[in-house]
Amino acid sequence: MATLVIMESPAKAKTVQKYLGAGYEVVASMGHIRDLPKSLLGVDVEHDFKVRYVDIAGKSALIRHLKEQAAQSDGVILATDPDREGEAIAWHLAQLLKVDLNGKNRVTFNEITKNGVQQGMKALRQVDMDMVNAQQARRVLDRLVGYRISPFLWKKIRKGLSAGRVQSAAVSIIVDRENEIRAFVSEEYWTVDALLSMAKNGKPFSARLYGTGKGKLKIENQEKAEAVLAEIRPETFTVAAVKHGVRKVSPAPPFITSTMQQEASRKLGFSSKRTMKAAQELYEGVELGEQGAMGLITYMRTDSLRISEEARRAGNDYIKARYGDSYLPEKPRYYKSRKGAQDAHEAIRPSVPSVTPDQVKPFLSSDQYRLYKLIWERFIASLMANCIQDTCQADIAAGKYIFKASGYTVRFDGYTTLYVESRDEEDEDGGALPPLNEGDVLTLRDLQSAQHFTQPPARYTEATLIKALEENGIGRPSTYAPTISTILTREYIEREGKSLKPTALGEVTTQVMKEQFPDIVDTEFTAHMEKQLDEVESGDCDWIKMMHTFYDGFAQTLAKAEEALSGERIRVPEEESEEVCDKCGRKMVIKTGRFGKFLACPGYPECKNAKPLVDKTKGVCPKCGGTIVAKKSKRGRVFYGCENYPKCDFVTWNEPTAHVCPNCGKTLFRRKGRGGGVQCLTEGCGYEKVGRGKSDE
Repeated sequence: MATLVIMESPAKAKTVQKYLGAGYEVVASMGHIRDLPKSLLGVDVEHDFKVRYVDIAGKSALIRHLKEQAAQSDGVILATDPDREGEAIAWHLAQLLKVDLNGKNRVTFNEITKNGVQQGMKALRQVDMDMVNAQQARRVLDRLVGYRISPFLWKKIRKGLSAGRVQSAAVSIIVDRENEIRAFVSEEYWTVDALLSMAKNGKPFSARLYGTGKGKLKIENQEKAEAVLAEIRPETFTVAAVKHGVRKVSPAPPFITSTMQQEASRKLGFSSKRTMKAAQELYEGVELGEQGAMGLITYMRTDSLRISEEARRAGNDYIKARYGDSYLPEKPRYYKSRKGAQDAHEAIRPSVPSVTPDQVKPFLSSDQYRLYKLIWERFIASLMANCIQDTCQADIAAGKYIFKASGYTVRFDGYTTLYVESRDEEDEDGGALPPLNEGDVLTLRDLQSAQHFTQPPARYTEATLIKALEENGIGRPSTYAPTISTILTREYIEREGKSLKPTALGEVTTQVMKEQFPDIVDTEFTAHMEKQLDEVESGDCDWIKMMHTFYDGFAQTLAKAEEALSGERIRVPEEESEEVCDKCGRKMVIKTGRFGKFLACPGYPECKNAKPLVDKTKGVCPKCGGTIVAKKSKRGRVFYGCENYPKCDFVTWNEPTAHVCPNCGKTLFRRKGRGGGVQCLTEGCGYEKVGRGKSDE
């Protein structure tokens, strides 16, 4: 007989089975096996929030099989994920399989490697009931908020809406930003730039007008800009002051969940959901040919920056061998986790730092490889020496006016030889300046003014929203991706390029929530609840008392909201389209139905005209001359076809551009796959251009 080891996923179970070998049988629970009932509240608020759990639909056969295996085994070890969710799954399994909760039958693996599994098996412990209670409190909180407020929203706004502590606060953040953008009043301003050089044929550099000896100069309009230009042009440009310095730039720390999602969004264009899917696969284990299955990264739900000394040594060994001793700092670099971070896991890092991305590339999918490369490079760079830059700042006088120029040269590249962190806003540091000395007379090559307008704050992207949620203490590493996925699916927000903007439904719902349930959308209140959940996990707070503190006030708020909006129905503004109703001439509006968005006449019920919502492009069908429209396949992939389907059967995966073929004058299409470029799809033409050119912009 063998010892039964239960994990969550079959991929991870397969990897761990290889490391444990004979004497163990490793199986998967396929995630949660019990949960609150879908059709009922499942929480008895009158009796200290007693919870009713039921077997998850479709898992009866699996549960029976696990019971049979447990009965025939020498013992059961619960090896679910090392977080609150995993601890709760272990607790549910222990109850179903009659495993002694006082016994040491719980293990966790921070990394799915031979050493990680062996070390984990040496540290058997009891199921941590504080962690279980923290997860249970979160589940009950979300159930009470969702199942109490959602029906209220159905009655007052639209059926099918939902509310939640974290999701409502996230939508509120996006709505608040949209209101800031609308309220923003843009102001005109002008800049003046001089293109200078040490001699007529010297390498030019740019300097920007700062002001005069009296201080910074503000140029509000073109007239003032032209007046300033007229004063400056006859003046001699002379170096008034030069300041040289040395700047040490440190590497970014290894990834935690939020920074991994942000950087994958900026560098790879991944959604948080896509990032976590690839990370999960890398953690659980990937088949590496003759080496077999191996987990390539440590656990991916973490907010700790700690790394093991063993990993540090392995990373340092790689750096020495690849780059030399000079690329290691004089003292090891330790990163401090943010206040309130949990320290149960390490930062996200390669489980075996010596395994490079190139070595495993043949065995990984594109997403797995790109994310592993990002994680590996970030970790190795975090151990490396600083980048040393020689900086130069110069004040340049032109009569009474002062221009400023700055730049730097890299003395030692350090960690930047491998990796540089992306930024949401680009740095404005210039490149290298020529050797400048006080009193040098410079040659003016060009002098220009430019008009600008102050810009409103940018809409959130997934990366910046995750950053805002983390900074405000809303949610935890495991909640960022599902929260964004939920509010997109519920159509409270939508994507516009990389940006996230609220829909009319999201704005109306948020307004009602702010008026009737201000605590639920208040970031400070939501952050306080997260802190209390952390205190439950650490054993410093009783979860039943916490629930009473929350629910007693929440129930009163709900009753007041029902009374305040009794009999009232709130209308969601409809988005007007450019499409004109061909029956009555009104401009059609965009509505949402069971199968997505469609166009409908606002004159309903007098006019019942409705039609599909078509996303028209600037392209023209190469077969019949009709407009090309964007469509979605059953799997959600975008393809392009003629608006005259089924009369015209033209269809392609290639995106139409606004440019035309130089040979036949028909629409050019952007090529998919390696090489990029554009091509003409008109039969018999054959024009194509590989690579990114002007016609491909």
